[in-house]
Amino acid sequence: MLRRDRAVVATALAVIAVLAWAHVLGLAADMAMPDATAPSAAGGDMGGMDMSATVAPGFRAWAPADFAFIFAMWAVMMVGMMTPSVAPMVLLYASVGRKAQASGRPIASTAWFFTGYLLVWVAFSIVATGALWLLTSLALLSPMMATNSRILGGLVLVAGGLYQWTPMKGVCLRQCQAPIAFLASRGGFRSDPLGALRFGIEHGAYCLGCCWALMALLFVGGVMNVLWIAGIAILILLEKIVPTGQLIPRISGALMAAAGVGFLVGAS
Repeated sequence: MLRRDRAVVATALAVIAVLAWAHVLGLAADMAMPDATAPSAAGGDMGGMDMSATVAPGFRAWAPADFAFIFAMWAVMMVGMMTPSVAPMVLLYASVGRKAQASGRPIASTAWFFTGYLLVWVAFSIVATGALWLLTSLALLSPMMATNSRILGGLVLVAGGLYQWTPMKGVCLRQCQAPIAFLASRGGFRSDPLGALRFGIEHGAYCLGCCWALMALLFVGGVMNVLWIAGIAILILLEKIVPTGQLIPRISGALMAAAGVGFLVGAS
């Protein structure tokens, strides 16, 4: 029964990630078309909204529908990028849940924990959408939602690279690398749904603290650049599951900072 429960949860996580990535790939393909229009959730056009005009500098100001569409795009992208890296923690929750139920002390459903985790990234998506709107209004983005300013790109890379070396990054990463230790240090999983939701939010907050600087790199390589998105997602996954401590973040941070300096030198 335990193996079957884990298989069900693992399959559900895989389906969620695949659907999110399929949506992102579809949006990227639409934006690559000259006359691309943004599809609505129902599958039709979102009022005929031109996606390139939404984000390209100097085309037009965002309407509320544009903000809602870009927010939904960010939220789905965050689900696709972060679901694989949180899978070990979710599978641990499912295992503990089955054992707790067998012992007569059931805990709240795994879905409550996972929902709490995703709520953190939905909140981040609101902030990211606001940043995208600001950069668009300042004419600092290309149609593929990458900064067209080498100075801004260089500053983002340097800042992100330096953050990879900070104690805050190390603290947050350790919480993500060791799900059992995270669980033990907080007294175990919660039996009530709201407690499990808060537990997921807490874990998501550490994950956000670990990964926000890497997410900012999307503004450098392109928010709709699929290879860039996949590269960042793989880096996040490697940081969390490869037992090298701070080695991967520090190597990537040094490379990011060096690339940023190159951007700044080129801009000057």
